[in-house]
Amino acid sequence: MKFTAVFPTLISILTSALLTVAGVTAQPLVELRACKFIQTEWADGDSFLIQTKEGASYTIRLYGADCIEWHVTDETDARRLRAQRRYFGISEFGRSPQASIDAAKALGKAAAAEVVAALAMPFTVHTGFADARGDGKYKRIYGFVITADGEDLAERLIRLGLARALGVYRETPTAKSAKDYQEYLRDVELVAAKLSAGVWAKTNWNLLSSERQEQRKEDTELGMATGAAKSSKVFTINPNSAARDELMRVPGIGELTANRIIGGRPYKQASDLLNVEGIGPKTLERLAPYLLLPDKK
Repeated sequence: MKFTAVFPTLISILTSALLTVAGVTAQPLVELRACKFIQTEWADGDSFLIQTKEGASYTIRLYGADCIEWHVTDETDARRLRAQRRYFGISEFGRSPQASIDAAKALGKAAAAEVVAALAMPFTVHTGFADARGDGKYKRIYGFVITADGEDLAERLIRLGLARALGVYRETPTAKSAKDYQEYLRDVELVAAKLSAGVWAKTNWNLLSSERQEQRKEDTELGMATGAAKSSKVFTINPNSAARDELMRVPGIGELTANRIIGGRPYKQASDLLNVEGIGPKTLERLAPYLLLPDKK
């Protein structure tokens, strides 16, 4: 179903009310036509500023695609860049960490440049205005971006080897389920890897498995260390509003699980988190002390 760009917020509210009556909790997508890209210093391939034809400005975070960090300003950014290098199997590229980092950042910058080119003509955004804060500092909303030639921007970036198929997913504007959209983008990524597109041209396939294993091991150890450090004073978060990095402070929640939690919002009670892939009864029991919800059943 398509929604006009006229009074998008009002349409969203009215449609949401109807869906709530029908028992559906997901916010409907609103179609914002004839948007234009606004150049900023901080933009990257998966997060950038747009302006609607009515003059409203939004920072959009793409569903389903994760581009390499190239604005690395703190330890969190550095850890994400390291995880991305390991995901693509390029940590040993150039035979030195600095060479690998420089190559990765260059590809992150290339993704940002590709977005500028892809969005040179007016484009369409579909969004439910879901909060897409990563580190909690900046207001962003998740969205699907369709270029002037009808191409899904996330798919384009993954196909060119400038992003990995990772992030938050939801039902698409064409009614493809979140799961189907995720699997489709993974298939696009597989083809990009086969064709050595973008970053995949630098992948050391002999080391890819061990690099990813090292990242999983590190994520587990960080969770254990964080849990031990905070055991004397447990903090709480609301899984309905916490930013990705805030969720990742909880022992045992890595980036993938954090994205899944965000994609499954909203939650009325703690037990609703059992619907999130990867969270079972034992995991929920471990997470429960950190959750701030009306009902922790």
